Amino acid sequence: MLKVATILRVISKDANNARSLATAAAYKQALVNVPPTRLTALDNGLRVASEDSGSSTATVGLWIDAGSRYETAKNNGVAHFLEHMAFKGTSKRSQTDLELLVENMGAHLNAYTSREQTVFYAKCLANDVPAAVEILADIIQNSSLAEPEIERERGVILREMQDVESNLQEVVFDHLHATAFQGTPLGQTILGPTKNIKKISKADLQQYIKTHYQPARIVLAGAGGVEHERLVDLANKHFSGLKNTASDFQLAPCRYTGSEIRVRDDSMPLVHVALAVEGAGWTDADNIPLMVANTLIGAWDRSQGGGANNASFLARAASIENLAHSFQSFNTCYKDTGLWGIYFVSEPMQVEDMVFNIQREWMKLCLTVTEGEVERAKNLLKTNMLLQLDGTTPICEDIGRQMLCYNRRIPIHELDARIESVSVQDVRDVCYKYLYDRCPVVAAIGPTEALPEYTRIRAGMYWLRV
Repeated sequence: MLKVATILRVISKDANNARSLATAAAYKQALVNVPPTRLTALDNGLRVASEDSGSSTATVGLWIDAGSRYETAKNNGVAHFLEHMAFKGTSKRSQTDLELLVENMGAHLNAYTSREQTVFYAKCLANDVPAAVEILADIIQNSSLAEPEIERERGVILREMQDVESNLQEVVFDHLHATAFQGTPLGQTILGPTKNIKKISKADLQQYIKTHYQPARIVLAGAGGVEHERLVDLANKHFSGLKNTASDFQLAPCRYTGSEIRVRDDSMPLVHVALAVEGAGWTDADNIPLMVANTLIGAWDRSQGGGANNASFLARAASIENLAHSFQSFNTCYKDTGLWGIYFVSEPMQVEDMVFNIQREWMKLCLTVTEGEVERAKNLLKTNMLLQLDGTTPICEDIGRQMLCYNRRIPIHELDARIESVSVQDVRDVCYKYLYDRCPVVAAIGPTEALPEYTRIRAGMYWLRV
């Protein structure tokens, strides 16, 4: 009987192994079969990149290498202001005409500004791609920038700033950047200070367009039902007249400073804290191991439940010991630098223990992280990578961002292979390089009395070993 049971276990194990190998092979085949991203550069330097999946909908957009990092203290906020003005009418169309045209197409037109990029994009039916590209070309080349609209949007942006100030996570991350990159353009907020918003003029907007909206710094990206040759023809039709009028803009390096800022407000029920170190830029080889380490720390929210059974030690500690309401690890990258850290929300008297547990997990990443933990994080990272590319808009966004960051789009199978090649020693080495005995940056808002002073937090960035 024992021999039969043993044979059955062996057969079952072999079957499981066969299924695992078949699943892995199917997964690899699926990655290879993803439509390729095709790239064409126009004579003026504007790049056209697209992925044609043959779907009935499409997303097309303009990714521009310009954001708040490209501003000075004097005109900080102008990139975001310009984003608002883009949909307020052009020399060819009034705002009403533009809105009716988009609405009658059943399309969605949107835009956003980050610290390094400005984006205008449209989601529409595949047959409406030519109209969408023409609209995008019109709004970045022919915006009327009428004085009455500028004054109206000034009030809209000031109200938006009030809304942002009520989002404590946004406020904490603005403080984090202002502290980590103090005295540099990356320390500026995207919306800009109130005094700037009140005085930005039409001349400021026109000067920013002239300086930064250069075709060599623009990518026309498309995803979904987009034929690449057709998109190139549309780009030649609508963008070939753009000229590189300004001299090549030199992006100044942004110095990182380990430091802290605390905005104490004992009337608030919870304390919001961000704790980070300087990370790697987009093109740095250390970025993939840092992404694995970031995934290993993970994220957790009390509303999710299951904290006691979570694979993450920090999630179990936060749940069982009631150390936090939520936390999320982050890896924010820029061209030449970044911020790697964690943001959490905690009860006032639990914040010290939460910081202790975070730093203990960070030191474990540097010294004692196990192969099993790294494998789990790699699998989760690959899954998240694919889930984030579900739909034409996130794919288009991925194309545009990667073209600006890497000058190419990294194929999914290549990114998968790079993640898979990360070893436990790679994670330890890169975490030791960026975390161990490094000066952190701290930003906190709320009842911060129990948050350890900076020297104690700094002392937690290394372990004495004998």
